[in-house]
Amino acid sequence: MNFTYRKFKPDDRKAILNVLNYYVKNSFAAYPQEQLESGHFDKLFEAADKLPFYVIFKGEKLIGFGLLRPYYKLSTFKHTVEITYFILPDYTMKGLGSKLLNLLEEDARKLGIESILANISSQNPQSINFHMKYGFVQCGRFEKVGKKFGKSFDVIWMQKFL
Repeated sequence: MNFTYRKFKPDDRKAILNVLNYYVKNSFAAYPQEQLESGHFDKLFEAADKLPFYVIFKGEKLIGFGLLRPYYKLSTFKHTVEITYFILPDYTMKGLGSKLLNLLEEDARKLGIESILANISSQNPQSINFHMKYGFVQCGRFEKVGKKFGKSFDVIWMQKFL
């Protein structure tokens, strides 16, 4: 399969929102319970705050995205970021997430980032396993802080030092 990665462009917004909304409707990977509208994307883009933001295409179809965003917008925390990525399920387990993570990590190193955080639902074991495979370790857990589809879930924080 032929996949391309490139930096985010404003024209990608609708397709990114479609990928994100797939996970809103069908999984615990995205926390909201209701479909997200375009205003949410603006918040996501603002959160990236000029940090790396990539999209993945198969041909002309946007099938995933990933970005870094500040963990906390104080200079005290400028060396720590949070990572977010989603790839449509038909394209997972093909090495796309690994390559996306590598791109984001390479850019993070160039920016002087020392630590990447991921927060993951306890109802998303695939993501937990993915992060563990690539060197993230669990560094915190908030028990039963979320509820979606009638089920409580924990939020697990994972961290990787670059």
